[in-house]
Amino acid sequence: MKDQIKSKERVAEHGEVFTNQREVDAMLDLVKDETERIESRFLEPACGDGNFLAEILCRKLAVVKKKYKKSMPDFEKYSILALSSIYGVDIMEDNAAECRARLFDIWDKEYTSECGKGCRDECREAAKYILKHNILCGDALTMLKNDGNPIVFAQWDLVSGNKMKRLDYRLDQLMKSNDDQMDMEMLMNGWEFDEETNAWVPSPIKEYPLTDYWEVQNADKS
Repeated sequence: MKDQIKSKERVAEHGEVFTNQREVDAMLDLVKDETERIESRFLEPACGDGNFLAEILCRKLAVVKKKYKKSMPDFEKYSILALSSIYGVDIMEDNAAECRARLFDIWDKEYTSECGKGCRDECREAAKYILKHNILCGDALTMLKNDGNPIVFAQWDLVSGNKMKRLDYRLDQLMKSNDDQMDMEMLMNGWEFDEETNAWVPSPIKEYPLTDYWEVQNADKS
C-alpha cells in the first residue's frame, strides 16, 4: 500500500495525509455511475498526487476500452475525452506535478496497449497539454493559484466528429454559479441560465477555435 504521508513536517505544516485505496474505492462507489460516464467531470480540490483522480481515470478508461476496443480511432478519441474530464488542485507544486505525471502514465499505458503502432506523438502531446491545464497548483479555498492569479480551468467538449472545443472559466465564477440567485454583476457579465443544471453559468473568459482533439495544444497558437 502506498504511504499516506510524505513527511511529518508536511503533515504539521499542511495537514497532508493521503487517502488510502480502500477509502478511495468506497467513496467513489457512492457515485459509481458517474465515475463510469466518460464525459462526467470531476474536480478534486485537494488532489495530492492523485489517489482519487487516478482511480476515476482507471474506471473511465475501462469503460472506453469496453465500448471502443474494436476501433482504434474511437478508443483514442474517447480516452482523450475521459482524460479531459478530470480536474485537480493542490497547494503543493510537487503534488500537482506528480499527479499530472501519474494520470498521464495511466492514460498512456492504456493508449499504448490498445493502439500499439497506431499511437501518435501528437496525441500524447495533447494529453500532456490537457493535464497541464486541468491539474493546477493553487488553493481551492481562496481559488487562487500560487502566483496569486485566479484559478482558471479549461472545459473541453467534443462537439462534432473529431473536433474539440475549449472554453476557459474562472473557478471562483463557476463556484458562484451554483447559487440560483441572479445579481447585477452576473447580469452585466453575460451569465446565462442553464436549464440542464438548473443554475446560472458564467460566460467563458476565453474561447478557442474548434480543433481536432489531437491538436488542442495548437489551438492557442492560431
